[in-house]
Amino acid sequence: MSENPNVNAAPQQELSEILQVRRDKLAALQQEGRDPFLITKYDVTHHSTEVVEGFAALEGKAVSVAGRLMVKRVMGKASFCKIQDREGILQIYVARDSVGQEEYAAFKKLDIGDIVGVTGAVFQTKTGETTVHAASLTLLSKSLKPLPEKFHGLTDVDARYRQRYVDLIANPNVRDTFIKRSQIISEIRRFLDARGFMEVETPMLVSNAGGAAARPFETHYNALDEDVRLRISLELYLKRLIVGGLEKVYEIGRVFRNEGLDTRHNPEFTLMELYQAYTDYNGMMDLTEELFRHLALTVCGTTMISYQGTGIDLGKPFERLTMTDAVKRWAGVDFDAVATEEEAKALAKAHGIEYEDRHKKGDIVNLFFETYCEEKLIQPVFIMDHPVEISPLTKRKPSDPSKVERFELFIYGREMCNAYSELNDPIDQRARFAAQDALAAAGDAEANHTDEDFLNALEIGMPPTGGIGYGIDRLVMLLTDSASIRDVLLFPTMKCSFGDSPKCSPKLPKVSPNSEREMCKSLLVAEKHY
Repeated sequence: MSENPNVNAAPQQELSEILQVRRDKLAALQQEGRDPFLITKYDVTHHSTEVVEGFAALEGKAVSVAGRLMVKRVMGKASFCKIQDREGILQIYVARDSVGQEEYAAFKKLDIGDIVGVTGAVFQTKTGETTVHAASLTLLSKSLKPLPEKFHGLTDVDARYRQRYVDLIANPNVRDTFIKRSQIISEIRRFLDARGFMEVETPMLVSNAGGAAARPFETHYNALDEDVRLRISLELYLKRLIVGGLEKVYEIGRVFRNEGLDTRHNPEFTLMELYQAYTDYNGMMDLTEELFRHLALTVCGTTMISYQGTGIDLGKPFERLTMTDAVKRWAGVDFDAVATEEEAKALAKAHGIEYEDRHKKGDIVNLFFETYCEEKLIQPVFIMDHPVEISPLTKRKPSDPSKVERFELFIYGREMCNAYSELNDPIDQRARFAAQDALAAAGDAEANHTDEDFLNALEIGMPPTGGIGYGIDRLVMLLTDSASIRDVLLFPTMKCSFGDSPKCSPKLPKVSPNSEREMCKSLLVAEKHY
């Protein structure tokens, strides 16, 4: 059956009419010499929260505020409107006798979504709402497209991610998430700076993308006629700085991994890595517990947080459990008693765990852990002492060379960070790089490659060092109760971007002749939020 081409004709025609009306209004303003786009600045003295919370000190005093027009109620010679700025919603009282007949007529022609500046005195209405009595009102920018029909009406997930600028206007809780993200990163910096760490920056374009098991993005540097890669980790350059004597360093930056998209993965994400000389993975565990508690208290106000309906206790000591003990607890298999690779593969086969021929005993242990254990790790737990086969940059345990001094912190079944007692033996490191080269040659696209300059740095001499990497996006997800990584990335990776292809043209927000009325009704919900 063929599609009816007229199914969406009415809504599209209606939208076209609305767009044309707004452009006609702009043209009229320009003809009158009042083009808002020629205004270059507006002096803002206060924001909405400052006015509302500071009413006692501001009553009767003049303020200048600016924001997006979200509600307009015209009532003869006097009207009310509400504007939204970065902090919330503020009511404006506009009277013809105060602003003048010409300006009042111009006010009545404003559209929801226009950006305005208002100067006037602060007062409270009979209902007790803090309001600015406008002495002047200036159109600063004309909105040529309508906002979503309802204040909380931008619900299409794809449209929200593609048009984050509209999402931030329409959904106050989204704005709160990104404000909190900024607070989290600021608090991390304060926490580390207070402990003597130095923030640094290292290259994003590298010839050898190492430090993690991931497939890199590749590109070509024309000036040098060299193939280069986007970094997948911050590790190897930060360790070079430890060799150089900086002792405590950290970096918060973007890394890029050519992998799939899901609720926990985005190919471009924010990673923080820190390295401290003269400590080990136990020191990194202590630091991590302190950091998570500090962030919970300063950003959330409590160490007992809720994530997706589950209480997470960040206040009590985090459990510490070896990987083999975790597998023994939940899979019933004791790999400390497994002597050979053949035995390990037989166990995997018996438990229905798929593996590859190249996998060693340590790889099998990790597959068991991922299958049986990860989803059980709801409360904070450090999983320690990984197999050496899956940890090419980590120092071996002196008591058991088949394992390394490594941990991963798991919360709500998700890895939150990854830490090592860093391998500083250049001979051992070269051998492990060689093993990674062999895996790459066998077709493993995520294997590391030998990095001769890094080996040269180790040969100069690196002190005993503890290092750790934190997925900042997952940390923000936890502390903002966000279900998907896309909810904490302002502009997550999408299949294609705005206008790149007819297939991915974003859906326009729904509009109707009653959109302003609907906006007014739902504003009550938004005001409760603020």
